[in-house]
Amino acid sequence: IKVVHVVPGVKYAVKAQEAGVDAVVCEGFEAGGHNGREETTTFCLIPMVRREIDLPLLAAGGIATGGGMLAALALGADGVQVGSRFAATFESSAHDHFKQAIANAKEGDTMLSMKQLVPVRLLRNKFYNEIKQMEDAAAPLDKIVEHLGRARAKKGMLEGDMDEGELESGQISAVIDKIESAADVVNNLVSEYTALTAAIKNGAGKW
Repeated sequence: IKVVHVVPGVKYAVKAQEAGVDAVVCEGFEAGGHNGREETTTFCLIPMVRREIDLPLLAAGGIATGGGMLAALALGADGVQVGSRFAATFESSAHDHFKQAIANAKEGDTMLSMKQLVPVRLLRNKFYNEIKQMEDAAAPLDKIVEHLGRARAKKGMLEGDMDEGELESGQISAVIDKIESAADVVNNLVSEYTALTAAIKNGAGKW
């Protein structure tokens, strides 16, 4: 099988290459779900990883448009991994409540949480607010682990509990304003990428 390993930093990418993986996904701080403690953004991470490894490099975190894809490739990526945009598609296995929450999200509606335990970017909800209050009060780590419990992500993203579930989504959610088909997402990515590439070649200044 082909092994593609996700890394949040340069040292992990180098170690993955040494371990013999076939490709690396470098995932920046903007991404939904689990993140690195260094908080390196995708567009800073891509060139840093690119100069250290020879493997195919995919960029992830903050990419949901053809413009984002073009920018990632310009910085040295060979391709992109898109998460939040596909989570909010008709074909996604996510609950409809979660899909709509992504489509409704605005700037600042996702935040990094549980950094001392396992950094994860979440949409703000009751569960996120409870964890933040515990962290602000310097609650012991075991208390945070106890409150986290088990299967929070399943409860939120797959079962649709918008209060008690873990809602993992990236900062790019603020750009996503509707639920559409996976085919439309792909077509829009390709058409926008193609149009922007042509515009740059033709000297057009406005994207």
